[in-house]
Amino acid sequence: MTPTQTAEPRLTSLAHGGGCGCKIAPGVLSGLLRGSAALPVPPQLLVGIETSDDAAVYQLNDHQALVATTDFFMPVVDDPFDFGRIAATNAISDVYAMGATPILALAIVGMPINAISHETIARILDGGADVCRAAGIPIAGGHTIDSVEPIYGLVALGLVDPARLKRNADARPGDVLVLGKPLGVGVMSAALKKGALDAQGYARMIEVTTRLNLPGPDLAAIDGVHAMTDVTGFGLGGHALEMARGSGCDLQIDWQAVPRLPGIEAMIAAGHVTGASGRNWASYSEGVALPGGFPDADRALLTDPQTSGGLMVACAPEALDQVRAAFARHGFAEAAVIGKVGPRTDRPRVLLR
Repeated sequence: MTPTQTAEPRLTSLAHGGGCGCKIAPGVLSGLLRGSAALPVPPQLLVGIETSDDAAVYQLNDHQALVATTDFFMPVVDDPFDFGRIAATNAISDVYAMGATPILALAIVGMPINAISHETIARILDGGADVCRAAGIPIAGGHTIDSVEPIYGLVALGLVDPARLKRNADARPGDVLVLGKPLGVGVMSAALKKGALDAQGYARMIEVTTRLNLPGPDLAAIDGVHAMTDVTGFGLGGHALEMARGSGCDLQIDWQAVPRLPGIEAMIAAGHVTGASGRNWASYSEGVALPGGFPDADRALLTDPQTSGGLMVACAPEALDQVRAAFARHGFAEAAVIGKVGPRTDRPRVLLR
């Protein structure tokens, strides 16, 4: 570095929040979207905003439907290449969560052009492009603005046979719940921002958040798979509640069976919890029943915002071996049965046990 150069600020220091922890709380978001419900809905729109699903789906013909989604956020890490990779992986995940195969992406870029170097911005874009290459899709365009905080993400488009479309609202009583990735990314990001995440923990966080949810289309092809979603910014509790309400069934979660990243309990005990975790709980606590004596630390993990989190699948018990095999083929060794779908009810909830 020459005497006239100054060190760039950490990417995370330029953002008031990071990753999926930036999401507007689900209770607030629900209120903001009320007016959208009155808009006309064409019959070809198979999935819109009605069940808070992962993407919109528009039927093109008898055997093809277009899946469209967008996701972007502020930095969850300081390394620009890793930030780009995480954001792109997270955005494409919503296509996989519908059972679709991605076909192309458009970049969403907002950067404080006078606060960070052009080289740093280029590395963010390179990270996103790297993930899109791994997904087999081009970045075919996009839009850029000069913004106060760094923002990066994608519009992701995919195709699915309508017969294989998997919504979050089609879980059936008796289904088994399987989660593809461990929880704790929000906790790790909070520790990272305070300089309390070691190199091993950082490597584990990057591995999890940049692993594409490739099992999605394979899972959708299994007859016994009834519903899918990905667990992201609203935490396991919030996305499970969306599945419960959409399906009209209670979801029963065996908390001890839920996979979690190594060392997460110690990080929570040290105070590394995101502000989004508390906002999530305030938004949907009335729909989640906790057992007596449920620790605050466990509640923080239940509501922990997962950036680029795992797929959650509701499947018939007889399809479980096929579901496990689909996850294993794509390197998801942590995929675990975490509960089951309960009976239909007029007031669906998530029940922890």
